[in-house]
Amino acid sequence: MKLGARILKTGIAIILSLFLAELFQLPAPVFAGIAAIFALQPTIYRTYLSVIEQIQGNLIGAIIAVLFVLLFGHDILIIGLAAIIVITINLKLKLENTIGLSLVTMVAIMVTPGDTFIEFAIIRFSTVMLGIFSAFIVNLVFLPPKYEKKLFLKILNLSEEITKWIRLNIRHASEHNLLKNDISKMQDTTRKLEALYSLYKEERNYFKKKALSKSRKLVIYRQMISTNKKALETLNKMHRFENDLLMMPEEFQHMVQQQLDIITHYHEHAVLKFIGKVRAHVTFEEGDITLSRKELFSLFLEQQHQMSEDDQVVLAHTMQIVSAMMDYNEQVEHLNILITSFQKFHENDHEISLEENNAEQ
Repeated sequence: MKLGARILKTGIAIILSLFLAELFQLPAPVFAGIAAIFALQPTIYRTYLSVIEQIQGNLIGAIIAVLFVLLFGHDILIIGLAAIIVITINLKLKLENTIGLSLVTMVAIMVTPGDTFIEFAIIRFSTVMLGIFSAFIVNLVFLPPKYEKKLFLKILNLSEEITKWIRLNIRHASEHNLLKNDISKMQDTTRKLEALYSLYKEERNYFKKKALSKSRKLVIYRQMISTNKKALETLNKMHRFENDLLMMPEEFQHMVQQQLDIITHYHEHAVLKFIGKVRAHVTFEEGDITLSRKELFSLFLEQQHQMSEDDQVVLAHTMQIVSAMMDYNEQVEHLNILITSFQKFHENDHEISLEENNAEQ
């Protein structure tokens, strides 16, 4: 089991908040620890946004608690009514993520009886704020996330998995149920890639040169994800209509296999070029891919005149495979253009270590 960076940061944030609460001799330091847990986020930018929201939510909870105690007292029914008001205000202000901490602050203040209620309310509010800022400091200083490395590694692993299955399937060497399960897993991985891409996009750069480089990388990673989606769509079509493809002439099947081999090799070539494994000036030369694509399309159109009306369903399903292949090829070509352009302007800013990052965020 991996002990990820976010697990460590959560522990450190709790320790820091409790330590500072004791250092400032604040009563009930547990509220600082709870606030630190609520405020910790996977990125520095999200932590910053969370701090702003949590401050607002904390203020709402504290103000409502003080007003209700001064006007109506400490009765448990009053506390319940105050909770409803706090939740409603948070929802109206679109601060859904702060509802939990707002209620913690409100309850912590309202259950405190005595003549020094206002003073104690300020102390409770300060304790919660201390926990929020402790989480921000920990996320800013300790184990900064490296989402680019994680994002690229997952993209690379997914593209390798998809191209492997494409080559096996077009040669009718894949096991049907196993491939079906793996397609489902790869679709789930693609959805997770979208979330990871968002986290990487939220990371902020403080130097203009780095910011420009990252903006170009974002375009490339987005295209890598789009290319993997089209590759997976092609694989899914091939898997669904494998029997239909087998009913097509052998010459056509051979042309499909040849074209898919070219596209998958082209895909791998582009990705390897991005990380410096292929020299920038080296071009992809495995056959004339444009000519091959035209030949495949022409050969497919010929089948319309040679096949009977009973075979039109087979032809329609095969057309979906060919269409997916065309889309996949266009995405790979666009990816290669983007990577070539990136290397032209950022020659020394594209190498990524391929060692697996054990610190899961």
